[in-house]
Amino acid sequence: MTSTIAVTRWIPDEALKVLAEAGEVKLSRADRPLTPDELREFVRGASAIVGMLHDRIDGSVADAAGSGLKVVANVAVGYDNIDVPALAGRGITVTNTPGVLTDATADLTFGLILAVTRRLGEGERLIRSRTPWSFHLGFLLGSSVRDKTLGIVGLGKIGQAVARRALAFGMRIVYSGRSRAAEDVEKALGAKYVPFEELLAVSDVVSLHCPLTPETRHLIDADALRSMKPGAYLINTTRGPVVHEAALADALEAGEIAGAALDVFEAEPEVEPRLLDRENVVLTPHLGSATVETRTAMAVLAAENVASVLTGGNPLTEVRP
Repeated sequence: MTSTIAVTRWIPDEALKVLAEAGEVKLSRADRPLTPDELREFVRGASAIVGMLHDRIDGSVADAAGSGLKVVANVAVGYDNIDVPALAGRGITVTNTPGVLTDATADLTFGLILAVTRRLGEGERLIRSRTPWSFHLGFLLGSSVRDKTLGIVGLGKIGQAVARRALAFGMRIVYSGRSRAAEDVEKALGAKYVPFEELLAVSDVVSLHCPLTPETRHLIDADALRSMKPGAYLINTTRGPVVHEAALADALEAGEIAGAALDVFEAEPEVEPRLLDRENVVLTPHLGSATVETRTAMAVLAAENVASVLTGGNPLTEVRP
C-alpha cells in the first residue's frame, strides 16, 4: 500500500522529488497556515506529515491522521510547535532540521545588529520619504560595535556562529545558558561564561539564541530589560515568545534600552503595535533562514527524514522527548 505524505505548505521541488520516491505526496495549496480544523482534516490517512513552524501538531492531529502515522518532519530547528511527548507516546517519530540553517541565521543576526546600532532602517526610511537632508557631523549617528560586549544567550551552533562574526568586528563575547560550552569552544571564541543576570548588566548587545521552553518563555521581561545598560540593544532571532513584547515596548518608551531588532514575534505574524512606529526598532518577517540555499536544504533534510522512516530506516535528525 502506498504511503500518503501530507505536506502542509509549499516546499521546493528538490524536496518534493525526495518525498515522491517514498510515497504519494499530498500538498496543501493554501498559501497560508491551515487552521487547526483544516490541519486535522488535511492529514487524515497520512503516513507522514511534513509541517512548518506555524503548524501546531499535537495528539489531536496525530489521532486525526490515524494509526498509520509514522513520522512528523518539522521544517525548522525549533520544535516548540510539536507536542513531542504526545507523539512519542503514540509511537510516532519526530524530526527537525538542525545544522543547515546555522550560517544563514547567524548572518541575519549580525545584519540586525548592524542595522539597529548604525540606524540603517532610519536612514533608508528617510531617503524613501523624500525628506530633504544634507550631510553633517551629527547626522544620524549610531553606535560602533568594535570594542563592545556581545552577550549571547544560548551558545549552541547558531550562537557560536554569531560569536565568530562578532570577533571579526572586534567585539568581546560573554554568554549564558543552561550549560557551559566546551573549553575548546570558549577558547576559540574568547567567550566568557557568566550568569544571565551578569550578562544583561555588562552587554552592549544582547542576542538571543536559546530554544523556546517553559523556562525561557518571557525570559526577557520587564525586570530583565531594566537590568540591561541604557545604551544596550536587544536582538531576537530565536523564537518570539522568549521576549515579552509589551514589556519591550514599555522599556523602549522609557528609554531603558537604546533599541531592539526582532526577526520573530510573540504572536507571529502579529506584532506589538507600539513597536511598529519606533525608529529605534528594526523588524524583519522571520527571515533567519531565508536564503534559497538554506530553505532548500531544510526542506530536503525534512524529506530525507520522512523517506528514511517510511522505508524502514532510521531518521537522520530525530527529536527525542
